[in-house]
Amino acid sequence: MSLKHLLWLDCAAAFISGVVMLMLSAWLSRVYAIPHGLLVAMGMISLCYGAFSFSLARRALRPRSLIVLLVAANFVWSGVCLSAAVLLASTASVFGLIHLAAESVLVGGLAWLEWTQRERLLTAK
Repeated sequence: MSLKHLLWLDCAAAFISGVVMLMLSAWLSRVYAIPHGLLVAMGMISLCYGAFSFSLARRALRPRSLIVLLVAANFVWSGVCLSAAVLLASTASVFGLIHLAAESVLVGGLAWLEWTQRERLLTAK
């Protein structure tokens, strides 16, 4: 996959993550020892983010300000996931902490990659 498809990967990952999180939130809450409401909120946020990144991915020309907003959203979400892992460290299961830490790293990596490629992401070509 080339970097020109990065936004498609981003929106697909967000949509899949959101749908899976919502479908399995009750079960994941028990396995992760994380409040059900938090997992539902995470799923909903992923779906909203996925819709935003989809709206950019489908454009031939993308405004620089929206690419910067996309990067900022990923960066903030990475921090939210890391903060949640720290705040829930004494109560969440190892599986929940691994999920939160992995999501923080993956979304942070996406933020970095999208930032370094921001000029290239201005067009779909």
